[in-house]
Amino acid sequence: MALVHAALDAVEPAAAVGRSLRRLDGDAGASVLVAGGRRYTLNEGARVRVVGAGKAAYAMTREVVDLLGPTVSCGLVIAKEGLGAEEAVGPVVIARAAHPVPDAAGLLAAQRLVSCLDGLTSEDLVICLISGGGSALMTLPVPGVSLEELRQVNDLLLGAGAPIEAINAVRKHLSRVKGGQLAALAAPARVLTLILSDVVGSPLDVIASGPTAPDPTTFADAVEVLRRYGLLDTAPPAALEHLRRGVAGEVPETPGEGDPAFDRVQNLLVGANEQAAVAARDKAQAMGFKAMILTTYLQGEAREVGRALAAILREAGLNQRPLARPSCIVLGGETTVTLGENRGGKGGRNQELALAAALDLQGVNEVMLVALATDGNDGPTDAGGALCDGTTVARAQALGLSPLAHLEENNAYPLFQALGDLLMTGPTGTNVNDITLLLAF
Repeated sequence: MALVHAALDAVEPAAAVGRSLRRLDGDAGASVLVAGGRRYTLNEGARVRVVGAGKAAYAMTREVVDLLGPTVSCGLVIAKEGLGAEEAVGPVVIARAAHPVPDAAGLLAAQRLVSCLDGLTSEDLVICLISGGGSALMTLPVPGVSLEELRQVNDLLLGAGAPIEAINAVRKHLSRVKGGQLAALAAPARVLTLILSDVVGSPLDVIASGPTAPDPTTFADAVEVLRRYGLLDTAPPAALEHLRRGVAGEVPETPGEGDPAFDRVQNLLVGANEQAAVAARDKAQAMGFKAMILTTYLQGEAREVGRALAAILREAGLNQRPLARPSCIVLGGETTVTLGENRGGKGGRNQELALAAALDLQGVNEVMLVALATDGNDGPTDAGGALCDGTTVARAQALGLSPLAHLEENNAYPLFQALGDLLMTGPTGTNVNDITLLLAF
């Protein structure tokens, strides 16, 4: 847990924002905000509005308001439900909405957020705070597509095991704010977007569906995603009709690279998975482990990745390769789960990864795999993930549980709960993908 907390502390949202911004007070009431080498002069008449969405949005908002104080005139930021009722951070409203399935509260909050951008001038500054989960939280469907139809598309893509890049290509083209469209709504104001990444490799157009980033995808790409995952016959007709109208040129494409909407936009990455991985590695070394980062691009089907990681951990435990004992191999990224026919199971990608690994680690002594979602919610559960070792399968069988059956039913949570091997961090307020630790003692 010391390694887990070191990783989480390194990507605490307020600290990440604080490292990226600096305020300089000038003469005659003017001040200057410095971000990523750019300077934003805030004259007395300039208005600063704060908008955004994501699991880390609350902490990011507090840091910005603390830094800029009365310079901030108003704003609305959408955070995940369950962290408290709607409240205010200074003049900025914190609204709550559901994740990962969009809800009516998110729709209403997105409408209010857009209204915050009315009447802006070229002297004004919009600070947009974006973190993982923002795509589901900031939901504003295109005309003709209902919230329920948008949910259906979302559920179909998640259930098919589509990666976030594919899901967001569809989301952008069924939204009024995603895929660079929020930047267009904020024009002619200056826009500074601070981004905490939850996407492997941190492509700005994919994080929260890139509301202020140029969109490299098209309506044709969105239709191709649905075709690739066999969803053309099951997707809601209204959503399909909108996408097909876009392919035919009857609906404007989302703004891409070179669009004037981005002339006054700065997208600044303030935190990502790599920072968490580095912190875990450094903490392990301080604790006496030989430690390394193997990758921060871990992707694939969770159970298949789990078996591959079990092979690496067996090598570390039995043959002391690639590091001699005690060793800690750190991996970052995010896997996916394709649900089987029985969709009544309870679990998440990290729990499924750990359970698959446990089957291949039977009998290997003094090794452990720890799989963690950095937001503290692995899939639709209250667990952050799970850990397993060479005794997991035997301990489960002693309780009358079949690890293989639980894996086949995407039902890892009850098994790890019975063993006491769930990682219960609670909501962490951050979100930078997953961290996996392979430990040989």
